[in-house]
Formats: sequence, C-alpha cells, structure tokens
Amino acid sequence: MKLHEYQSKALFQQQGITVPEGGVADTPAAARAVAEELMGKGSKRVAVKAQVHAGGRGKGGGIKLADSPEQAEVLTKDMLGTSLVTPQTGPGGVSVRRVLIEAGANIANELYLAVTLDRSAQCPVVIASAEGGMSIEEVAAENPDAIKRELVSPGWGLQGFQARRLAYDLGLSGVAQRGAAKVILQLAKLFKDLDASLVEINPLIITADDEVVALDAKINIDDNVLFRRPDLVELRDLSEEDALEVEASEHNLSYIALDGTIGCMVNGAGLAMATMDEILLAGGEPANFLDVGGSASAETVANAFRILMKAPNLQAVLINIFGGIVRCDRVAQGIIEALEQVEVNVPVVVRLQGTNSEEGRRLMQESSLEFSVAETLNEAASKAVEMSQ
Repeated sequence: MKLHEYQSKALFQQQGITVPEGGVADTPAAARAVAEELMGKGSKRVAVKAQVHAGGRGKGGGIKLADSPEQAEVLTKDMLGTSLVTPQTGPGGVSVRRVLIEAGANIANELYLAVTLDRSAQCPVVIASAEGGMSIEEVAAENPDAIKRELVSPGWGLQGFQARRLAYDLGLSGVAQRGAAKVILQLAKLFKDLDASLVEINPLIITADDEVVALDAKINIDDNVLFRRPDLVELRDLSEEDALEVEASEHNLSYIALDGTIGCMVNGAGLAMATMDEILLAGGEPANFLDVGGSASAETVANAFRILMKAPNLQAVLINIFGGIVRCDRVAQGIIEALEQVEVNVPVVVRLQGTNSEEGRRLMQESSLEFSVAETLNEAASKAVEMSQ
C-alpha cells in the first residue's frame, strides 16, 4: 500500500523528522488560503505539488513554484483534474485530485536516503547517496560508487555508529553530519514501526543553516500487515489504485491487471508466474495475474470470474489448478457451480493436476457447460492462445 507525500510527512513528523510547513488542498481557493498563511509567516515562495502515487512528478509537470498566493491558486486550478504523466505512470497517467502547498526551502545540499529490504541479505538496508534529487536508478547506473549502504540487523536495529558512518560518507561534517545521522536513525525506526517495505526521502536537504529537512517523502506499507494495522488502512487511497485490483482485494484474491488477452486463474503465486510464462511462450499475452489461493471454492472462483470478465481485452480464460491442499474434483465442482452463477462469454481452458485430477477432468467433460480440458500446462496454454485468436 502506497501513501501520499502529505501522509508520509505526517508520519515523519510523528517520528521527529523535520519537514517543510504546508497544507493539503483539493480546490484552488483552498490552495490560495494555504499559500497566504505560509507567506504570511515569511515564506517568499511556495511549492504546488501534485499528490499522486507516482515518482518523477517534477519531470511530468507535477511540481510547480509560485511567488504569490494568486499564482498558487492558478497553478492548482491548472493541475487539479488533469492526468499527470510521469516515468512511473505509463502513457495514461494518473488523475490529480489534491495538491500539497508547501513553504519554499533554502537548499544548500541535496541527498538521497531510503530504507528498504535487501532480499539477498534477508534484512533491511539503509541506502544513501550524496546525489539527491534524482532517480536512484539513474545514480546506480551512472555512478554506482555514489550509493552507500548499511545493513540493519533484525535483532539489534541500526546502530549509531552506522548512521554516523553514512553521514560521514555523504561528505557531511559538524552540525549537518549530526543532524543527518539522527534522521537516518529515525527513518530506520519508522521503517520497522510501520512494517514498511520502503521509506524514502528524495531529496533530503541541508539548508543554509545546516538544518536537515525531508523535502519529499515516500512510504510503502507491506500489504500483509494491514490486517493488524487498521490505523494504516485508513490512509489507503482507493482512487489511486486499479479498480479491479481493489475489488479483488475485497475478496482476498491476489490480482494484478496486465495488458494481454488471456485471463489467468491459478492457485499459487509460483504456478501463476509459470502459467503466464507458458502463455507468452505459446505466443499469447496474459491479461492478469490472479492467485485464488489454496481453497478455490465455488464462491472464490465465481468472484474471480466476475473480475476477469471486466478486463477490457479479454479473449479467453486459462484455469490452472494444482490439487495439493485441495482436491481437483472439488475444484472442478466449484468451477461448474461458479459458471452457473456468472456469465462467461469467452472460451475457457481448464487444466487440473494433482489429487483426484482424473475425477476432476471427468466432471468438467460431463458437465453441460463448454470447457476445453487439457492435461499439461503447455497444452493448456497453446489451447488458450489458439482460442483467443
């Protein structure tokens, strides 16, 4: 689950990390009011920042500077309701529904700082770079030595000497070095407290007065912890997510929309990835990733079909079930019952393998519904591609 910048900065403040003063606005008039308040406190300029779940906003025109409340109002009016296209959104862009109006900053230096998971080391890692304000991917490609790393012990957490070493490696000294080390420790603690998968500041700035300020903020929360964190669930912005993915999550289905024509319904994430690979090898394109889990009951399958049928380019459906925890004959019966509830107007290919797979295939073939039953995954993928054409 992704958080907006203004939500992330509110969590930063709770942790003691300094952020620029600002306020959220969803109308031009509200933006002007926030700008007037900030400039009344001495800010000479304000930033108008689109609040969308995508990076690279500056390159897409989603961050503008205003020298007056009137200009902030105009910029907000021009931004709200538009589709912002950035390197991370794709050509369709995302709709801007609100903006963050923020006081200008006296920037002396820009840094990059993040905490994420290092899956190879099986622990969190702090990533820092003196080249802030630009994509970390670009830095890694052009100047990999500029990226500094410190692994975080799951038992002990990030230690003070590690934070100080990172701050020193960033070329900081004196007050700025101590301030940066403090922020590094605070960010690592926030990462752990939130059960996050990513906490990022880009840029983390050093002002002319050596103050360390998080000029931007990005937090991604691990979806697997949301069941015990209702406080974080309240921050979820469903308007920023794919509608079908939201609907799937309400039925405890793992669904990701893709651009192909062959819908996939599979039990198990690894098997789902293999199924998508087989479709590609057979010359087709998967329309989705969909893991129905271990039960594959009639209700689960029916909900999955309802979601699949809403895919815009769907031409066929491939059901690939391995009967390990669940028996294939029960899965087959569940598919038959589901198709009696949901109207499916595309060809359906079914491959059942595992416990009672022969009985499951017999039930499918003897039903009054039209299925194409396959024994191997290669055969199933080839049939689905052929039928989709």
